[in-house]
Amino acid sequence: DLCVHLFRMLADLSYLNELPKTGEILQAMYREQCFGGKGANQCMAAAKLGANCALIGKLGNDMLGNIYYEYLQQMGINTDYVEQLEGMETGIAQINIDENSTCTIVELPNANLMLNSKDVSNAKRFFNKAKVLVCQVETNHKTLICAFKKFRGVSILNVTMPPIRTELPPELIQAPRILCTNAQGAAALTDRAEVATVQDAKEAAQALIEKGAQSVIITMGPLGAVHVAQSKHEQCQGEVTHCPAAPVRYLADTSGAGDAFVGALAYHILRFPKLCRESHIHAANICAAYAVGHRGTQPSFPGPEIAVDDLCMIQPNFYVIPDETPEEAEQRKQKEAEAANPKTAATPETAPTPVPTIATTPETKAEPSGGASPAPEPEQKSAPERNSASPVAATPEPEQKSAPERNSATPVAATPAPEPAATPPRESAPVAAPA
Repeated sequence: DLCVHLFRMLADLSYLNELPKTGEILQAMYREQCFGGKGANQCMAAAKLGANCALIGKLGNDMLGNIYYEYLQQMGINTDYVEQLEGMETGIAQINIDENSTCTIVELPNANLMLNSKDVSNAKRFFNKAKVLVCQVETNHKTLICAFKKFRGVSILNVTMPPIRTELPPELIQAPRILCTNAQGAAALTDRAEVATVQDAKEAAQALIEKGAQSVIITMGPLGAVHVAQSKHEQCQGEVTHCPAAPVRYLADTSGAGDAFVGALAYHILRFPKLCRESHIHAANICAAYAVGHRGTQPSFPGPEIAVDDLCMIQPNFYVIPDETPEEAEQRKQKEAEAANPKTAATPETAPTPVPTIATTPETKAEPSGGASPAPEPEQKSAPERNSASPVAATPEPEQKSAPERNSATPVAATPAPEPAATPPRESAPVAAPA
């Protein structure tokens, strides 16, 4: 029922409190090794829900390749066109996950890169029987185009960013029935800085339709998914719809959420081919929400008990995204400009610097008598009045008379004239004697 191109590898997962910075060495809390690779993950996600799946791909003829091959057979995956190559190693991936479920992934594809168009032609039997084909952008582009041309059912191309090659040829965008990508992929394919909001996703999806895509699904993580199609068979032809995400009880690991969504999308398209695409996306959101609540990639995928087998009886949760008004567009542009230039938004806060006025305290002003600020002058006058006479102050003269008369004679005062008249005779007597 389902044919999946394989980009397969073993995944080595390490759980940390935080992701390491450049040159930093951190200690992991927990480590596990599981089977992974985007093609194998999406195939396993559909198989665990109940689909009959087959894989076309390459493995290395090593210990890891032997273990993986036996595991696929145990899980009921058809491996007739899975080849183990001599002298090649099986692909591996290193995944680091922090306590916020943010992850970094480093892939070493190895034998996966050897998949070519000849392998597609050899699997003609699968292409004639399968109803859904799922491919990954990591596969050679010529091989992907060859597979889409030979397939007659519903084909899905999954584009996750940043991929090994960010630029896709126009033919590869136009060939699949469904182009499914995440927010980072949509931004890279449409030359945008980011796709952060539902309105951003709407514009990116419309841009991909203008490039020739038949239908586009953009997954937005906790925001759900955005869909648009130009096919006449779609219920909302030309309209961009938004399917909100399903609730998540516990956030454990987001590394397998995208693959769980694509696998569940393929399964429900296979099971309910006549339902609208929003119904398929609604069911895929439920399976993706289940996956992020469990650790690992393939171990986190839901089983048949989570499959929405009564999907035809459920009204999908979606709405048509309305066009922006000029006012809303202007507000959104202003927010984007402020986010892009945080320095300009912060200048009004740094311009007023009241630090000098706060630092000047009465103690520092009391030391210099010639302070420039007029406010502390009344405090400075009281201190010097005890040692010197200030001719400016007229009211405190009665109090100042007693103090200066004991130490010095003040020629400005007219009232003490009688007292100096008595003192000169006493000093004039001794002066006249020596003369």
